[in-house]
Amino acid sequence: MADLKGVLMGMGNPLLDISAEVGQDVLDKYGVKLDSAILAEEAHQPIYKDLIDNYDPQFIAGGATQNSIRVAQWMLSADGMSGNTAFMGCVGTDDYGKTLEDCAASDGVKVHYMKDESTPTGTCAVLVKGGERSLVANLAAANNFKESHLETEEAKAIIDAAKVYYIAGFFLTVSVESLKVVAEHALAEGKTFCLNLSAPFIVDFFGDAVATALEYADYLFCNESEAEAYAKKHGLGEDLKEVALKVAASPKKGDRKRTVVFTQGSKSTIVAYDGEVKEYAVDPLAKELLVDTNGAGDAFVGGFLSELVKGKSTEEAAKAGHWAARYIIQQSGCTLGKECGYKA
Repeated sequence: MADLKGVLMGMGNPLLDISAEVGQDVLDKYGVKLDSAILAEEAHQPIYKDLIDNYDPQFIAGGATQNSIRVAQWMLSADGMSGNTAFMGCVGTDDYGKTLEDCAASDGVKVHYMKDESTPTGTCAVLVKGGERSLVANLAAANNFKESHLETEEAKAIIDAAKVYYIAGFFLTVSVESLKVVAEHALAEGKTFCLNLSAPFIVDFFGDAVATALEYADYLFCNESEAEAYAKKHGLGEDLKEVALKVAASPKKGDRKRTVVFTQGSKSTIVAYDGEVKEYAVDPLAKELLVDTNGAGDAFVGGFLSELVKGKSTEEAAKAGHWAARYIIQQSGCTLGKECGYKA
């Protein structure tokens, strides 16, 4: 563990993305919409084999939190901060799990996976049409993460070393108990805990878990559709700036005030803190340069966190987030080049 410098830790669902360009017929066949993320039900199970057999897919390391941590480390490495991130989640003891581990390691992230010998590594079907994407996640082993894994010596060392923690809302369907262990540590030690709402279905169907996690959140991230879902559920109105202010002011553990960050695709990012709202413009990308939007939100968070851990301002963090998202939407999935060209 001597090589772990800490700083940033993520915990979530490691998934291998199976990504393919498809027609509207495939979206209709499986009853899914673009710009959505859902958990696979029985009707969706054939989709993975369908993509592999018929659509020449790419296999890309995925999972929202792991993506964000990989992007953050990529950007930190460019600033001379290698080996500053770690990630925990559950995978199977199969080739897909090995692929995920190798990918994260090559990006400089220290992974400490819980390994489930009886369940395959989780996968996510990424259906890409006209640059937009639909995600269908089959959690499999990722769903079996247990709080007991946090009792391992390596996990304890990772948690102790980190200063900033990030967990996407997708993990709320897996182990709220594990989230609370990490969040309570952050609270007790005066460290920073960050949360993402991740998808409207998390807001709609896991409201109690969201409420539990949100009380710990020093930073809350989400996109406009998740913000709208949260506002609708809690009667906060339709003006997203007002919604951001209300969420920032909602009950919270500890003495710190909460920062709320709403991304809106190519529109300005909204940031609310201590009764004040700011907007940060997004540099538009020519449509012909767009490959797909899969991983854009994850990349934004990764860029944001890479500046946050260095003590930079929210404005600087948002700028880095915008750069990272702009980079990722010009790639297929959350794939990173050898060198990060970001200049703060």
